[in-house]
Amino acid sequence: MAALQPPVCDFDWQAPDFTLMGTDGRHHSLSDVAGENGTLVMFICNHCPFVLAILDKIVRDAHELTEHGIGVAAICSNDPVSYPADSYENMQRIAERHAFPFRYLHDADQAVAMTYDAVCTPDFFGFNKDLGLQYRGRLDATRMGSSSTDLRRDLFEAMKQIAETGRGPEDQIPSIGCSIKWK
Repeated sequence: MAALQPPVCDFDWQAPDFTLMGTDGRHHSLSDVAGENGTLVMFICNHCPFVLAILDKIVRDAHELTEHGIGVAAICSNDPVSYPADSYENMQRIAERHAFPFRYLHDADQAVAMTYDAVCTPDFFGFNKDLGLQYRGRLDATRMGSSSTDLRRDLFEAMKQIAETGRGPEDQIPSIGCSIKWK
């Protein structure tokens, strides 16, 4: 398994709209999940060891970011035929098991991942209230096999800064993860 890293943040790139089926059985658009102070769009999946290593932290940070007016959504774009663990039904199971405080959306035709140029899971896109990209970095310094809870919360701190100032940090460390599983 080769780990991939997304490119550096393209500041002010505008978030493309989408409408996707959520694990709650309803369709959700970008405007449905956007927050008054910013929006975090995450590309994750059910089976990636990089995602699984930080999933509890993702849930924690999403809870706390909503208190800062940040809307949060996660999207699974992996091919469920080649990777059955990433099926819509398994998305529903993992969202329920981990009590996701955000919409978990199914990108069945992978069009949203392509439009966003998502590279890996996890891949984080932090937008300001005007939906201009301000963060494309990592959650924190967690690596596979480590579970430290005292690491600097890069994503949380960046999104908090975006909520307060509209701008993300200039220095960002890319996320690392498994490739999107394309059809």
